[in-house]
Amino acid sequence: MSPEVILGLARNFMEPRILLTGAELDLFTLLTPVPLSAEEVTARIGADLRATTILLDGLSAMGLLNKQAGKYHCPPSISPFLSAEAPNSILPMILHMAHVWERWSGLTSIVKGVRVQEKPTPPSEDAEELRAFIGAMHAIAARLAPRIVAAVNPGASRALLDVGGGPGTYTLAFLQAVPEMRGTLFDRPAVVEMARERLSEAGVLSRVSLVSGDFYRDEFPPGHDLAFVSAIIHQNNPGQNLDLFRKGFRALVPGGRIVIRDHVMASDRTRPKDGAIFAVNMLVGTSGGNTYTYDDIEDGLTHAGFIRVRLLQSGEHMDGLVEGFKP
Repeated sequence: MSPEVILGLARNFMEPRILLTGAELDLFTLLTPVPLSAEEVTARIGADLRATTILLDGLSAMGLLNKQAGKYHCPPSISPFLSAEAPNSILPMILHMAHVWERWSGLTSIVKGVRVQEKPTPPSEDAEELRAFIGAMHAIAARLAPRIVAAVNPGASRALLDVGGGPGTYTLAFLQAVPEMRGTLFDRPAVVEMARERLSEAGVLSRVSLVSGDFYRDEFPPGHDLAFVSAIIHQNNPGQNLDLFRKGFRALVPGGRIVIRDHVMASDRTRPKDGAIFAVNMLVGTSGGNTYTYDDIEDGLTHAGFIRVRLLQSGEHMDGLVEGFKP
């Protein structure tokens, strides 16, 4: 690795920080309807003219804004993703990354054993913020869900339990893949209501039971032959995951299957790269979270009572899959 490459790594934070500040100031929403000058933007957001101009020029250089005749505009290729008013905007996830940025700033102290005072993790309890965040989760997951469901190959499964099912993206994908299937989505009460709306709009609500609960405290609804645990284990310590797996075991009928979706790390824990970096995200964002190897996951599932545990697929972007069966 050359000095230039190493210096490039050290500088890689600059463009993301410009994007995050643009999102925090909601510039993309402001500049979607009509072009505005730097003076007009400054007046609208109550900022400093020099600083605002430099920021707008940086966003334009990055291709996130267009600058013509001294005015700035969010182009049609960008605004559907970054305007707060777009139905499938990922802006809430970008704003979440701004909060993650703050947590990552304490990484050196955390490694030295000094944990900085934690701030509430967004989205806040504000209903609109939570709704926007869950909507952004759906927009991102919708592209991945059909491929994950195909890899799971639900086959003869007829009773799905989607643990921490969020907006219902995966529940919907499973039901679309298996017309005879019914599903149970288990999540916090406010999230369940958002899933209700989405699944109703998709025309599958009559095939879904929506159950409110907390997977750290509550038992899972019983009687299922497929339990899908998606993007959860990384936020837990091994003991919490064992408890989660045991609840999944009790929720399944004999012969039922559990499928874990998450990063599945190589034995040396350096691959996939995204998983190793995400482990650092869990270090700064949770008290005991991590990304886990196949052996870690197999050990937990086996201790929970599962048999025939195997790796369905490895992946680079949190699309690893591990399955196990209840005897």
